[in-house]
Amino acid sequence: MSIIIALLLIIVTLLFGLPVPFCFMLSTLFMVITQGYDPCFLLPYGFSQMSSIVLLAIPLFIMVGGMMDKGGIGTSLVNLVDVFVGRVKGGLGAVAVVSCAVFGSISGSCAATLSCIGSIMFPRLRENGYPMGHSAALVSCAAPLGLLIPPSSQMILYAWVGQQSVLACFLATVGPGILLMILLSALNIFMLRKDPNVHVAPPLPMGESFKIFGKRSKSALPALLMPIIVLGGIYGGIMTPTEAAAVAVLYSIPVGFFIYRGLNKENFMEVVVDTATTTGVVMLMMFCIMMLSRIYVMERLPAMIMDFLSSISTNKNVILLMLNIFMIIIGMIMDDVSAMLLCTPILLPVVIKLGVDPIHFAAIIGVNLGLGNVTPPTAPTLYFGGRIAKTPVSQMLKPAMVFIIFAWLPTLLAVTYFPDLALWLPRLVLGGRF
Repeated sequence: MSIIIALLLIIVTLLFGLPVPFCFMLSTLFMVITQGYDPCFLLPYGFSQMSSIVLLAIPLFIMVGGMMDKGGIGTSLVNLVDVFVGRVKGGLGAVAVVSCAVFGSISGSCAATLSCIGSIMFPRLRENGYPMGHSAALVSCAAPLGLLIPPSSQMILYAWVGQQSVLACFLATVGPGILLMILLSALNIFMLRKDPNVHVAPPLPMGESFKIFGKRSKSALPALLMPIIVLGGIYGGIMTPTEAAAVAVLYSIPVGFFIYRGLNKENFMEVVVDTATTTGVVMLMMFCIMMLSRIYVMERLPAMIMDFLSSISTNKNVILLMLNIFMIIIGMIMDDVSAMLLCTPILLPVVIKLGVDPIHFAAIIGVNLGLGNVTPPTAPTLYFGGRIAKTPVSQMLKPAMVFIIFAWLPTLLAVTYFPDLALWLPRLVLGGRF
């Protein structure tokens, strides 16, 4: 009973607006006081779990995302993508979606992706007659591609907590990310196909298109080299994820200052301070969760969850459906980092007992938490997108629900019930048990 109260304590305090690290700390203190756990055992355990070189990659990737956001690379990426689909009716929306995916492969952050691509695309979409409620919902629903297209700090956390390969977790989310990008782009074009207010530029001759593509490719090349260096170094076995993150930071500084010239002394220091603040919050939260997860294990919480789910149904597919619903709800009330840190230690033993591969589950939990971020009534990413677009959330809800029902949910069902969508790339690159 105490463990159930501890979980409810986290959820209730989050709903009342208590800072996330303190919610987990309060739940841990409750278990220590009521169940008599020895702090002299829990504190060293939490500290020992934090002593991991992999965790250094998180603040480094956070810093990269901030510098890419401030550095001005988004415009060159958007202009490059526009060459391919920008001259189709509704194509500018598809440009926004693909740009979110490309920028996500550089920043690895949902918030940075939405901030950068949204600030660039919303004025363009408004000028071309796109309904702003639709546009804000589309970019907000596409921003979580930054959580799926590697590198992703959430997958680093999952791999660390679940003791899995970071590289395999990166690869597992590529398939779902590409599927979601295609569905959002196609759905956007379908929804706007008869809108008379949407403007579309006339098609260009083939020679002119190649000329523009060459010019814009040259401008975007420094930005596009970032994921090639980072992911190529990791997949090629040249660098660890932490080393790749450090190289990305070193690469992004001259690119932001001297090539795109969006970085300056003021916003660079702003990025450094934001990175330090975010890292401090995340590390404190991880320390508390490591102690709490140890209590979960000792209280047999995963076994309790499995017994409860089995009492409802013994069908594997039904249990996976219930777990998905639980993760969507968690994703609605927590930020992605908190939700990942809470769900992984609780649910990973459950799905392993069901026979689900841990790398397959990495893709499932990644899609779930991204979906939770855009699902009303809480939908933190939708509210953030509405603020950037200066559009009331009430105008975003209808198109957002269309994108959720016909793009996000099919992606979630596909990755849940067709494991090859997540495992084909790890199997291709890494072989072995995949």
